[in-house]
Amino acid sequence: MALGLAFTACSSSSDDTDGGETTAAPDQTVNGAPGVTQDEIRFLVLGTKTNNPTGSCTLDCFSQGIKAYFAFRNSTGGVRGRKLTVTTEIDDALGQNQQGALQIITKNDTFADFGAAQLPTGWGDLVKAGVPQYVWAIQPQAMAGQDSIFGNAGVTCLECTNRTFTYAAELAGAKKIGALGYGVSESSKRCTSTITDTIELYHDKTSQEVVYKNDDLAFGLPNGIDPEVSAMKRAGTDMIITRLDLNGMKTLAQELERQGMGDIPLYHPNTYDRKFVAATGDLFEGDYIGVTFRPFDADLAYQGILAAGPSFDHAKVIAAKNAMTEYSADGLINPSDWSRQHESPTQDDPATHGYRQERFAMVQVRKGKF
Repeated sequence: MALGLAFTACSSSSDDTDGGETTAAPDQTVNGAPGVTQDEIRFLVLGTKTNNPTGSCTLDCFSQGIKAYFAFRNSTGGVRGRKLTVTTEIDDALGQNQQGALQIITKNDTFADFGAAQLPTGWGDLVKAGVPQYVWAIQPQAMAGQDSIFGNAGVTCLECTNRTFTYAAELAGAKKIGALGYGVSESSKRCTSTITDTIELYHDKTSQEVVYKNDDLAFGLPNGIDPEVSAMKRAGTDMIITRLDLNGMKTLAQELERQGMGDIPLYHPNTYDRKFVAATGDLFEGDYIGVTFRPFDADLAYQGILAAGPSFDHAKVIAAKNAMTEYSADGLINPSDWSRQHESPTQDDPATHGYRQERFAMVQVRKGKF
């Protein structure tokens, strides 16, 4: 959501559901379960690589995380002797996600899709075809109401306040906050507004205030960001919280340094790429980064197949996952309740479709590392 674009085999001789159980699979595959062979459960990854405007590693890194997790599970026997494999990767080149989805539906040779798309125009087609999807949850509006789409997080609320912002500022010892976002879509503007709404909501407890806000930046910052940084300098800004992509954060940090404000800490929503951060030297030193973990989507896919039982198919796997009310990747992430988190919570009602507790992972950049 911060990008600013209109922006988990067949029957076994045993009913044991232990993922490490290696009972030989029967010769036939499950009827209605494409991509399931005697030896494998095949997945694909559909995401953005070519024309990716954000500067981040999306399709390749998402796929690498999935393959790493699958290698771990396969080392213990896979799913009842079947290996989990990624057999297809489709680059949607930013604007061809729907074409990629239709290719998946037509070929019908993989069991489920992992999605890392900037513009997920094909998710609806995959839903109609009954294909389970495990996605990078930066597009909550495309996930909402779809009980076959599962993300690294439940459907999030773009307008809801987020105490992470005030916490990051508290860690930085900051009181005067700058808020920046892209203006290319109404969604981007709402995401930026959550920064100001949060700071205002907790002002009486934190004494923090937003002294500069701009939610109308041009995507990619083609004209630079000199005037905005100058305005924040005049306002006495001592921390900047953004809804910008990785390239935007680099441009911002460079301009801050040029204007003698290089020690101002930034809060990054999307800077996941360790190689990129390391290559910037001390440009992001001391900055705070919210992080998500790609392999957990692969774990959710694995757990759903396991829970669906030996004779699984698409519908059984989707139903099994939607019966998971405390999915936490063995305690590593905030538990999701997939019986109710396919809809967006709201500011007035955060409980019905939201998380039971607020939990968030944050890291700080020190010497080019997280």
